[in-house]
Order: sequence, then C-alpha cells, then structure tokens
Amino acid sequence: MMQKFAPLTKLLLTLFITLWSIMLQSMTALGLLIAGQLLLLVASQVRATVYKGIASLLLFAALLAGIQLALSGDTTLAITTALKMTAMTLVFFILLATTRMQDLSIALVSQCRVPHEYAFMLTAALRFIPDFLNESKAIQEAQACRGYRSQGNPLKRLTAYAAILKPLVLKAVSRSETMALSLELRGFANRRMSSFRSRVVLTARDYAAVMVMTGLSVFILNFC
Repeated sequence: MMQKFAPLTKLLLTLFITLWSIMLQSMTALGLLIAGQLLLLVASQVRATVYKGIASLLLFAALLAGIQLALSGDTTLAITTALKMTAMTLVFFILLATTRMQDLSIALVSQCRVPHEYAFMLTAALRFIPDFLNESKAIQEAQACRGYRSQGNPLKRLTAYAAILKPLVLKAVSRSETMALSLELRGFANRRMSSFRSRVVLTARDYAAVMVMTGLSVFILNFC
C-alpha cells in the first residue's frame, strides 16, 4: 500500500505525524494514531524483521514509561510520554520499510533541494544499519564457536558486549575507507549538478494524501 506513494509524500507523512504527536495530549488520540500506523504497516505487507524492531520499540517505550513514573509519580504523564515517543518513532518504520534508499535520495535532492552530499550521508547511514546488525550477529556467532559465552546478570552481559565493539568498529572503519575511495574515484566531490537515472514524481494519489494530512492537521489544531 505505502509502496505506491512517492517518497516525498512519506516524508511529509513523517513530518505530519511528528507534529500530531506533539500536539495531541489525549492517550486515546495517541493510541489511535499508533494503531493507524500499525494498520498502514500491515496493509503494506512489510517484512517480519520490521515487526521485531517494533517489538523492541514497544519494550523501550514501556521502559521509558517506567522511568518517567518513578521520577514523577504521574501515571498519566508517563503513559502519554511513552505513547508520544512510540508514535513519533513508528512512522520512521513506515518510511524506511516501504521506500527504497535510492528513491529517498532522489526525493531529497530533486524535490526537497537538499545538497546531494547530505542526502547521500543520510541514506548511506540508513542503508548500513542492517549491515552493521548482521555483522554484529556474525561476530557473536564466531565468538560463540570459539567457546566465548556472555553469562551473568544483564550488567555483566552489557559489559561483555564490549568484546563485540572492537571488531565491529574496525569493520566499520574499513567499510568507510572503501566507500570514501570509491566515491573519490567516481568524482563525487567534484559534482556540481546532480543527475539520476530515474525520476520520482507525484501523482494524484500523493496530492490527495497531502490534502488529507493537511485537513487532519487543521482539525487537530482547532479541536484537539
């Protein structure tokens, strides 16, 4: 479903939902906003790994609510803060799970007028997050094959995770050096005009979605 919309429309959706999350103060309204985003993800038929990330997000939101409750003693404030954080973060799952990084980069440069260097840095960082997670998993499996076990309480396990950071950082540095050399050989820094092999255009569906989002914003601003 969301794959049919242009990247610019999904960027605007991200902006609008962030604004709605800030403006809304009702737990019911925030819950409906989160439920709507989950329905969009289900309708878009995203990969199962996305739902694992959402489960981690919900766990972190519950932890945040617990910390807020312990510090302030206000249950309503704790739940509202967790819901706001969940609503603002969940929309990025929609954006990243339904948009190709190449199309997102084109939209940022050609439609949002973002300099291509900054657009490339953003999309490259997002694209390499799954690679770093896979490398972290591979390092853990390699250490397990050598007999290394991280056992004990959560604090000891967190401390033991430092053994993974060193090879992970070394691989990240090696990857960045390779990318920098590749970009330099392609004359990336000397480009004055950006050109792309494909174009991203807005359709009637996108304009209708923007109108609906604008109308919802006006409604929330006046009645919520």
